Amino acid sequence: MKLLVPVPDSDFDTTEVAVPWRLLTDRGHSVTFATEEGGIAPRCDPRLLTGVLFGKLGAEPEARAWYGQLAEAPEFRRPVSWRTLHPADYDGLLLPGGHAPGMRQYLGSAALREQVARFWALGRPVAAICHGVLVLARTRDPATGRSVLADRRTTCLPKSMERAAYYSTAWHLGRYYRTYPAYVEDEVRAALAAPDGFERGPRSLARGTATDHSHAFVVQDGNYLSARWPGDAYLFAERFHALLAQRPPEVAHG
Repeated sequence: MKLLVPVPDSDFDTTEVAVPWRLLTDRGHSVTFATEEGGIAPRCDPRLLTGVLFGKLGAEPEARAWYGQLAEAPEFRRPVSWRTLHPADYDGLLLPGGHAPGMRQYLGSAALREQVARFWALGRPVAAICHGVLVLARTRDPATGRSVLADRRTTCLPKSMERAAYYSTAWHLGRYYRTYPAYVEDEVRAALAAPDGFERGPRSLARGTATDHSHAFVVQDGNYLSARWPGDAYLFAERFHALLAQRPPEVAHG
């Protein structure tokens, strides 16, 4: 199926893009990347390739290796513009996260939210991970004026994780881990109609892997899938593949 993955020009999370791209393309899906203007290859947060602090807190070796492959892929080197794309051309939408300053181009784009609202109205599979859930929390249903997530169950980056990362690194990196003054979880919760629509997941910093999902956590509500952080990326990609497989062949694109 044809999948759309919007990203900013820079600073997206290495793992949350490279792992789903590798696993989903290996399962036969085609991925189109979209940036604000298109045409020029985007770049992940460089700290995640070398280690955020003293060589630690970066992406795992497999995710870094897959990002190296992604950087050479034609679909990544020639992204389309999210301003001019046609949402109905795609079977699935995946919204990755990231926390560095360049993410604000993507998380704060009204033009992208308009396209996301159009895709959401199609009822096709949508997946968001970490800060990517903010795009949906900020996207309004034109019929109701509420967030498209208002009546959905979701997770996102938990406040406990975001706060711990910020306080443990602020002495050296300042507000690197605080994309916005509000925590991601607080903004997502505020977009929901009911408090029990939010699911935080287990309190653990252990990461899931390609062969062990015991530490990973995702939430599925109908055609919508969400995850918390890079440690969920493998399970997130597998569950999105399963969600895509549920689409009737007669309405899926080749």
